[in-house]
Amino acid sequence: MTGLQLTTGAPGARILGFGSYRPRRRVTNHELAETMDTNDEWIQARVGIAERRWAGPDESLLEMSAAAGGKALAASGLDAAEVDLVLLASASLPRPIPGLAPEIAHRLGAQRPGAFDLNAGCAGWCYALSAAADAIRSGSARNALVIGGERLTDYTDLTDRSTAVIFADGAGAAVLGPSDTPAVGPVVWGSDGDQSSAIAIPEGEKAMSMAGQAVYRWATTRLTATLLTAMERAGVGPEDIDVFAPHQANLRIIELMAKRLGLPESTVIARDVVRSGNTSSASVPLALSALLESGEARSGDLALILGYGAGLTFAGQVVVLP
Repeated sequence: MTGLQLTTGAPGARILGFGSYRPRRRVTNHELAETMDTNDEWIQARVGIAERRWAGPDESLLEMSAAAGGKALAASGLDAAEVDLVLLASASLPRPIPGLAPEIAHRLGAQRPGAFDLNAGCAGWCYALSAAADAIRSGSARNALVIGGERLTDYTDLTDRSTAVIFADGAGAAVLGPSDTPAVGPVVWGSDGDQSSAIAIPEGEKAMSMAGQAVYRWATTRLTATLLTAMERAGVGPEDIDVFAPHQANLRIIELMAKRLGLPESTVIARDVVRSGNTSSASVPLALSALLESGEARSGDLALILGYGAGLTFAGQVVVLP
């Protein structure tokens, strides 16, 4: 028997465009204080969030994800028919089957692409981004749409101040295509399954639980090494990083990570969490979209990204912004 033949793809992959969708409703800390024992000072001191977006009845996970995907396609300059892989990262899927990615692909006009959902908690979009880049390099796909979408309010007790002040809704997306030079660096990913109960929706229950202090300690003590390794594998150092966009979980974590990495003062640090809350797998693409839209980040900038969350899972890498 002869060996199997393998396909080969482009030398590298590149992000071609971003898109985002933020729900219409803004929920301030003052509004939350009207229904629970909390206040603006308490929330901002602990997580740095001033307001968050909560989806309305007509803003389903499908609708938000398709809207973000459509904007990413428009920004990329590609037609939906040119996309042959669609990935949806989400920790708040409304049903076990069928997956939403095929429906999103159909909604956008993609022609029979590979399509699947992926759940790696808040690290999901970074996992999906790497999977799509690998597919392009291997020849399994030419162009890919990678979406992070969440309706976390469906799985949050909105009367519990330990979680209701944190979690929010929204969707962010990016289109990837082939590149003669690598523009999506090697991923450094992994998991610490011994802490899988730290962020969870217990079986038979509907609301999320989180051991906030345990997650804070893990993120601030274990993940700096992941980021340093991601830069090393990409062949760059902290002095080369133009944008730092980690998962938008907690402003204190973001700023502590930036300090420990020794990033230059000129590095733009994503602080989308202040206005958007924790949108899980949507947070990194939402943050990058906001920075590009505001002009704080520019085409060609080197961005260091990191997703981390339930599992506990993590994934970091360096990318070139479109």
